[in-house]
Parts: sequence; structure tokens; C-alpha cells
Amino acid sequence: MYVPKAFTVADDEVRELLIQHGAANLITQTADGLLATLLPFVYDPETNVLRGHLARNNPQWRAPALGESLAIISGPDAYISPSAYASKREHGRVVPTWNYVTAHVYGHLRIHDDPAWLAALLRRLTDKHEAAFPEPWSIDDTPEGFVAGQLRAIVGVELTITRVEAKAKLSQNRPAADIDGVIESLTARGEFASAEAVRAARPSTEPGPHS
Repeated sequence: MYVPKAFTVADDEVRELLIQHGAANLITQTADGLLATLLPFVYDPETNVLRGHLARNNPQWRAPALGESLAIISGPDAYISPSAYASKREHGRVVPTWNYVTAHVYGHLRIHDDPAWLAALLRRLTDKHEAAFPEPWSIDDTPEGFVAGQLRAIVGVELTITRVEAKAKLSQNRPAADIDGVIESLTARGEFASAEAVRAARPSTEPGPHS
């Protein structure tokens, strides 16, 4: 991934992105070409792995991965209009762009076809995403035997991470007044996650217009 210096992501921020993310596109190179699936993952920082599951009918898990596999995690992203920039009113030498946060997570893929492993994974996934609800749903709320039947329809995947390339392109290379305009524009459009990401990434010492 091409990552200009202004858009680099610190190791602790990468770790937080992996912990907080919801889903990723899992891409594997196989003898039949590239295969990809969007699926929920959980990150285990102690073992540095991503864990998720695929439908048993999905052919991706049956096709052996050749070399490294790739999980692409996407954070907030949004179109940035030149009209958001104070620079447009000053000199007009501005163009549209796209702000985004992403991480390319490379690693070696392992398949798990074990009901106990899958049950533990589903509990972690559910507990993570239900935590914000006033009355969190639990796997234990289902009738006896129901989840066991559901487990037969999925297989587990585990990506042991070998390297991560992350990028946060959030207007850090713009002058302070332009960043103010981007935050204001995104907020007005209801792009609150992107606005907050720009605010959080704002450099302590902001660059000039040609940085």
C-alpha cells in the first residue's frame, strides 16, 4: 500500500483499529484465482490473530490458500469536496479527494471445523457487538440445541498476522482552515464518523498548503 508520511498510522492506533473493527474482506489466492468474502472478525491481541467464520457452502474455505492471505479492514470514508476548503476561496487551486481509514492485514490462514472452537468464536463476536445494546442478546437466549444446529452450517477461519499496512488519509496534509472546513462539511452532511476521524487525526503542528 502506498502510504505518504502524513497518512501513516501509529502502532497503537493500528491495534485499536483491529480491536474495534466489525468486519473485513478476506482475500485468498488459490489455484483457481482470487477468492474474497466480507465477514465479521474478532482480533486477539495476545496471539495476534483475526478469527471469523464462513458459510460451509462458501467454496473459499475449501480452496487451499497459496502463500499469504489478506484481510482488508475499512474505517470511516467520505468524499471531500473542494468547496469545503478555505483554500478554494483564497486561490481556487484545489481538487476533490476521498478521505478514508484502512488496514491491509496479511497472514497465514487456518481453517477450523470444530464445534467447540466455533461456539467460542460466536460467543465472542456476539458479546462484542451486543455490548452497546440496552438489553444485550446472548447465545444462551436460544432454545437448547438450536445453536448446535447452526454451527453445522459454518466453518472457522483464523488469520495469523505476519504484517499490517495501515493508512489514515484524513486531510492531515491540508492547512488548518481547510481541516476546519472539512470537519464542518462532513458534520453538516451527517458523516459524523468521518468528521470525528478527521478531528482525531488533526496534526498538532499543521502543514502549509503545499506540504
